[in-house]
Amino acid sequence: MITRLAKASLAAALSVTTLATGAVLATGATATAAPADTPSASAQHVTVSQGGNYPGGFFTTGNMWVSWTTSGTADLTGPTHITLDLPPGVTTDGAMFFPTPPDYTFTTALSPDHRHLEAVFTATRAPGSYNFMKLNLATTPGVPIAGAITATVANPNDSDPTGHISGYDLVSKSHLPATVQAAPAVTGLDTATGPAAGGTAVTVSGSNLANGMVLVGGLPAPGRCTDTACTVTTPAGSGSAPVSVVTPGGTAAAPVTFDYTGTPPTPAAPTIGSLSPASGPAAGGTRVVVSGSNLTYGTVAFGGVPATHVSCGASACTATAPAGAQPGPVGITVTTPGGTSAPATYTYTA
Repeated sequence: MITRLAKASLAAALSVTTLATGAVLATGATATAAPADTPSASAQHVTVSQGGNYPGGFFTTGNMWVSWTTSGTADLTGPTHITLDLPPGVTTDGAMFFPTPPDYTFTTALSPDHRHLEAVFTATRAPGSYNFMKLNLATTPGVPIAGAITATVANPNDSDPTGHISGYDLVSKSHLPATVQAAPAVTGLDTATGPAAGGTAVTVSGSNLANGMVLVGGLPAPGRCTDTACTVTTPAGSGSAPVSVVTPGGTAAAPVTFDYTGTPPTPAAPTIGSLSPASGPAAGGTRVVVSGSNLTYGTVAFGGVPATHVSCGASACTATAPAGAQPGPVGITVTTPGGTSAPATYTYTA
């Protein structure tokens, strides 16, 4: 479920921050001091930061943002997991996230006490891209504000664990020094089979799993992780699906697969409604927005030639046109697990 807030004016400068040396994350994972600042060795890397008008003193309400910025030598792909933990006395009603075009999926889950939020952002983003979510904050009458606000980020294609934890101490009103979460390990699943339609409750056991996201067959499984276990619900799938846990400290694969039984439901077929722009030079390189429906997890082709830098949400894809063989019209199609759309006409110009 995506939770949206009505008012969230923010005023803060970008500040990459992480937890203090030896600090214990709100969800239980132990962090250690981060290594010296060196260039990332990961082709896909994402870092987290936070800022805003935090509550405290005479201010019983506030607002903040949590941002994630990509770097490396390749587009950031796949699901990116973001968590936010608030200390006692501070709550939120959810997150706002509304970039356009909607060439992504973004889901959030908020804990019953309104102090823990998890988000999954699935998109393709070039190095240097910046995304953020906004949140309103409130204080609890009679509960002293003490402790740190902690945000984390993780992506399965990011092998560099630095820059994945951000902390802001509400008492000292300061960002906290950099730390790195210990690498995760997965020891097993309590259930290793279930229907292809999904919906099976699975507990993944291991260590250093806090702030984690479970992937089953590469798809996020909704749920929540503690340091020693993740309790999730399987998405739809088929065959023997690998299971892994992605945390700020890295990614760990389960020693067994999850085996789906039966045939999964067929997703709705993709459709294309419009292109913007609908033409571009035959040399390629034009960034095109493909609007339509049922486009999630899509790939885009121009006259049968795959596009590059493709990112798809339910109602829009962005893609960079490949070079055309010659000037003239070609058909753009989007292919998803539900099939291939009818073509829309794109014209290569001389």
